[in-house]
Amino acid sequence: MMAMLMALNALAIDSMLPALPSIGDALGVTVANDRQYVISTYLLGIGVGSLFYGPLSDRFGRKGVLVPALFAYVAFSIGCGLANSFPLLLALRFGHGMISAALGVVVVAVIRDLFSGDAMAKRLSMIFLVFMIVPAIAPTMGAGVTAFANWRAIFIVLAVMGVVMLLWLRRFPETLDPADVRPLDARTMIAGWATVTRHRRAAGYMFASAMMQAALYGYLNSSEQIIAEVFGAASWFPLVFAWVAAGIAIANFSNAAIVERFGARRVSQSATFAFMLTSIVQIAVALSGAETLWMFTALMMVNVGLIGFIGSNFGSIAMEDFGHMAGVASSYQSFAKTLVAAVVGALIGQQYDGSTLPLAYAFLIAGVIGLALVFWAERGKLFTRPGTAPRSPF
Repeated sequence: MMAMLMALNALAIDSMLPALPSIGDALGVTVANDRQYVISTYLLGIGVGSLFYGPLSDRFGRKGVLVPALFAYVAFSIGCGLANSFPLLLALRFGHGMISAALGVVVVAVIRDLFSGDAMAKRLSMIFLVFMIVPAIAPTMGAGVTAFANWRAIFIVLAVMGVVMLLWLRRFPETLDPADVRPLDARTMIAGWATVTRHRRAAGYMFASAMMQAALYGYLNSSEQIIAEVFGAASWFPLVFAWVAAGIAIANFSNAAIVERFGARRVSQSATFAFMLTSIVQIAVALSGAETLWMFTALMMVNVGLIGFIGSNFGSIAMEDFGHMAGVASSYQSFAKTLVAAVVGALIGQQYDGSTLPLAYAFLIAGVIGLALVFWAERGKLFTRPGTAPRSPF
């Protein structure tokens, strides 16, 4: 249930990708890169909206926030499908994202209500594993809908999915402990935000996660153009996107299996080094002039997969010390991460110049900045496992 709630966000993003040319043609978009704003405005809305749902769910309960959010999700889906101008569509997409932010924030708070530490990281990986099935099939769904109807019908599908989740949510039990109910007032919220911001480890991992997420968003924004224009393979886009999404699904499955054994820090920090190394290979291949679609797909599958080892673990580490205020902490961290990632990811997408090189450089830069933030958060001590007795080497 939690995975499918989060998957509604992925569906609202990835099903749009093959329809971007049709949307641009129908609504008079003349600059190809401007079509990316259909994705980036939604992501920006998620970032802004994330700030509010944690405090609301800490006051009114997790279910008390999810149900109204799903009703609004359905309404905005229908509104986007009826938009008759590109500015109106972007405004509705921003609002849709603000509403959809509740799905991600409250799901993380629910998992933190029930688990902590490496156990939380394992459950988040399991959720992301199911969640990543949607990016693998969403572009195919979007392409299929536009082939038999038009791009507006995609939003009707989103509305139907929202109704399905509303019916399923009737079985959801409230997970907020009555002892953890927090008053809804500005002073309490600001105090919670300040607590997270001043927490060195939480802040470091929060913004490190944002940089890795920004690289992923940069790929999402420009992926359709890269496949269609650089490699001339528009018809292959759903399959290529599915292969890349499979990388992160495999990573989350693997992470769920190993994180409790090796620890979230060791797994995620190792993956960050591997991410930077793969980015260097991507740059070299792009500069060689001999890059093929399948070379690009294979390298993206590896690097996006490595983000799967990084994201859920960085997130669980950042949430370790906030069990008593999981809603506020989850909300604020999601706000900061997604806002930074959406803005930086949009900038990455806008650098598209008819080649894969800007994306490869962006991946490397994101990895370097992310590692530097982790190094700062851990005071220079990497690959540790706090709270675990050291193992004998014999």
